[in-house]
Amino acid sequence: MMKPLILINCKTYAEVSGEKGVRFARKIASVKSGRYEIAVAPPLLLLREVAQKVRIAMFAQHVDSEEYGAHTGRILTAEVKEAGARGVILNHSERKVPFEILRKSVELCKKKGLEVVICASTIVEVKKVASLKPEYIAYEPAALIGGDVSVTTAKPEVIADVVRMVRKMSPRTRVLCGAGVHNREDLQTAIGLGASGVLLAH
Repeated sequence: MMKPLILINCKTYAEVSGEKGVRFARKIASVKSGRYEIAVAPPLLLLREVAQKVRIAMFAQHVDSEEYGAHTGRILTAEVKEAGARGVILNHSERKVPFEILRKSVELCKKKGLEVVICASTIVEVKKVASLKPEYIAYEPAALIGGDVSVTTAKPEVIADVVRMVRKMSPRTRVLCGAGVHNREDLQTAIGLGASGVLLAH
């Protein structure tokens, strides 16, 4: 049985830029847990360096839907895979993606053997993205993102409903709980409600 995942999204905070990001990844990697798997999503330009210097599972914070070619400034699945990423976060609330582009990105990720975490902020969106059969769906109700109240406190019954719905639609997809996850209690509550871990940035 797979361990619950704690996925830490570093975003682009100054505290994890450059060498500070590598040091942060090392600190996270030094946390030993028999119960959980811990992974990081460092700033994109640090992917390769973190992979070379730290033994920890890594996710890219985003990829685009293009392959090699004339696509200035795009982030390619092939590049993040080669840099050492195990998976990719897509459709984060700060980087929403139109559904057809999301579908293409998921296809490219699967082709490259990258695990996919798709973020969804409503039940309707969860249903839609479940049809893409990602490895994970991170449910983050928009109203709670970045706040002081965890979704496990504000809407615990919704987490259980989302888990049941996703199991029916895509049995192999695991649900992560996001939005306002702050502490061990939030993590344990999420798992008690059927989630397979958390996506957090605090």
